[in-house]
Amino acid sequence: MSDSTLQQPVRRYLKRDVAQARAYSQAVVTAGGKTVWLAGQTAPADGAGKSLAGDFDGQVREVFVRLGQTLAELGGTLADMVTMTVFITDTRYGDRFTQLRKEIFGDNFPASALITVAALARPELLVEVQGVAVIA
Repeated sequence: MSDSTLQQPVRRYLKRDVAQARAYSQAVVTAGGKTVWLAGQTAPADGAGKSLAGDFDGQVREVFVRLGQTLAELGGTLADMVTMTVFITDTRYGDRFTQLRKEIFGDNFPASALITVAALARPELLVEVQGVAVIA
């Protein structure tokens, strides 16, 4: 089946109060479209090359810019993400990540797991996000 014959994806978000408060959906059901598995994305520097070492907010925002760019190359947007796995290096970043995700996604959130790890691939990295999107 060619990309041009794919059915437009339909999404339904299972929203529960506790999940919405933490900026994720309990489940996202999709039909149609094509599935895109997004590799883990980090952001040691911004788009201009400025270091984001120690800047959690900057890294999160840049990670989503980069994921959005990848999806745009495939004809999608961040709104097409249906699930993500988020790795942070300090549990104290969890609440801030939730706030930033609310700013980025509005109220239709991907399903998500938030995992604290001892370290990422490079010492300056504070967050990594991988995900799955369903786009037309």
